[in-house]
Amino acid sequence: MLRSPITCLDGPAGLALDGVPMELTAIIEALLFATQEPLSLTQMRQAIVDTAKDIRDAASEASEIPPYALSLLETDEAAVRGAIDRLIAHYEADQRSFTIAERPAGWRLCAKSDYAEWCRALFPGKRIQRLSQPALETLAIVAYRQPITKAGIEAVRGVSVDAMVQMLVERGLIRIEGRADLPGKPILYGTTESFLEHFAVNTLDELPNAQELRRIPLPTPEAEQPAAAPTDTQLSLADQAPAAEGSTPNEDPASHDAATDSGNA
Repeated sequence: MLRSPITCLDGPAGLALDGVPMELTAIIEALLFATQEPLSLTQMRQAIVDTAKDIRDAASEASEIPPYALSLLETDEAAVRGAIDRLIAHYEADQRSFTIAERPAGWRLCAKSDYAEWCRALFPGKRIQRLSQPALETLAIVAYRQPITKAGIEAVRGVSVDAMVQMLVERGLIRIEGRADLPGKPILYGTTESFLEHFAVNTLDELPNAQELRRIPLPTPEAEQPAAAPTDTQLSLADQAPAAEGSTPNEDPASHDAATDSGNA
């Protein structure tokens, strides 16, 4: 992604900004600028504390330890998050074309959406692949009711979804989560982190009406319905008795005996 040059915040080194050492804000800015992957608060804090320890341990005397290194040893995740918020506010005040955005895996520097068309010009081979209405419907069912089987999706949509599911898997929006404890062990599908990034949400709970839609009962496919319990039918003695030799099924034995007596007469 295209990134604009980042200038350091104004102010002499070592001064505090809202009680936080200026170095912490600048270091976090440098960490985010140096990587293409999102960084979590834990990763940034660990990098800062580990480096501060190295600086402290490398000093032969206590007087040689820079004051900022000692303060950075106490950095926690709340301080990192506060520094990120200050950077975002600084970028907004300067009307920068980029900002720091939170993603499911962490925080990253990225261009604002207002400049997406300009940045896309650098990658002419990567065109936006929009999802069709059937694909969006299939994806919505997976997102709100995951993990779900293909038969479960088809029970809601009423049509085959083989092609839609395969396409969503190939685009990295859904993935195989396992197999259901049902006859045939059908595959279960769920969404990916790419799905969250595509729709600019950090968790599934941020989807519109997530709680309400998860409570709506969905039709159950026949393949996933429990089998009916066998009925215990008691046969009558008449049904269980074998037919007399020479008699037809369901024939009354008494009438057969009567016919035999008349024949003998």
